[in-house]
This record gives sequence, structure tokens and C-alpha cells, in this order.
Amino acid sequence: MAHAGQSLQNPVTGEHITFLKTSAETGGEYSEIELRLAADGAVPGTHVHPYQEERFEVVAGTMKFRLGFKKIVAGPGEVVVVPAGAVHNFANAGDDTAQVIVRMTPALKMEELFETTVALAKEGRVMKSGMPKPLDLAVFTERFADEARAPFPPYAVVRVLFAPLRWMARRRGRAERSASGLRPVIQGA
Repeated sequence: MAHAGQSLQNPVTGEHITFLKTSAETGGEYSEIELRLAADGAVPGTHVHPYQEERFEVVAGTMKFRLGFKKIVAGPGEVVVVPAGAVHNFANAGDDTAQVIVRMTPALKMEELFETTVALAKEGRVMKSGMPKPLDLAVFTERFADEARAPFPPYAVVRVLFAPLRWMARRRGRAERSASGLRPVIQGA
């Protein structure tokens, strides 16, 4: 379980996440992190948070966002709010590490999602982009469907298409706790 002050480093995406406020501390109202993103860092994939608003306050550096069809570049002191259901992605747009305070409202299972993505990256179970490899992705998309989804195809189609991969992943033990104990992962999926 995540706790305030805990830090995670994703070796593939360049993300450094420090939990500032956890779901447990806010009664699930929100979760807040400090995100440090290396100069070439980006969060993998355009995505949607179907039930969460995501608020980015740039503290240092320059960030670029795609929000729907709109492109936004934000610097220190600027805030970008992504409403629930909005298609978006983001990356560092500068030559230095970007520092951003990110608040997800409500918290849902975002802390577990971050722990899972970092653990998968450390175990070599992601592609160059940072996206989980197919078997892990199939289980991940089901476990974290309320937190993050691909904007296309519709989630119902994704569930059907990934059903054989989820079955195979479970048969191979991919839906259980990591041997390294780093992630509480993809259980109950």
C-alpha cells in the first residue's frame, strides 16, 4: 500500500513519482503525487480516465499536453486540468527535468496502478514505450479499467479482444503477486 513520501522510479519512461497524499489519507477523495519527468520522458500512450479528473500544476520545467485535439505547453505556475473522460497524453517538452504536482480526483486505485507500472518496467515486462507487454496488458486493462483506458477501441471491445490473453496470463501466473514483492498486482482481475 502506498504511503506519503514513498517514491517510485520508472527506468523505462523516466518518471519519478513521490506520493504526497494517498487515498488512505484523503478517504479516497483524491491522490496527489509529485511527478518528475526526465528531459526525454513521457507517459506511455494516449489515454482516458473515465471517472477521474487529473490536475497538473507545473512547478519546474516545461510540459506538453494533448487534451483532445488541443495541444498545450505549460511552464512553472501554470495549471492544466483534464476532465474525466477526456482523451489526453503528456510529456516533458524541455531540456531539463520537469516537476509537476498531479492530483487525481477521486483517487480510485491510481497508487496501485503506479506501483504496478513501475514494477512491470523493472521486471522487463514492458515495451520500449513503457506499455505493458501483451499478456500483462490484458490483465492490466481489466484490473485498472476504472483508472485508465485507451480511447479506442471502446472498452467493451477491448475486454472481448483481450479475453484469450487474460486467460493465458492467468495460466502463466501473470495475475499474481510479483516474485520480487514490488507490486500488489493485478490480483482479483
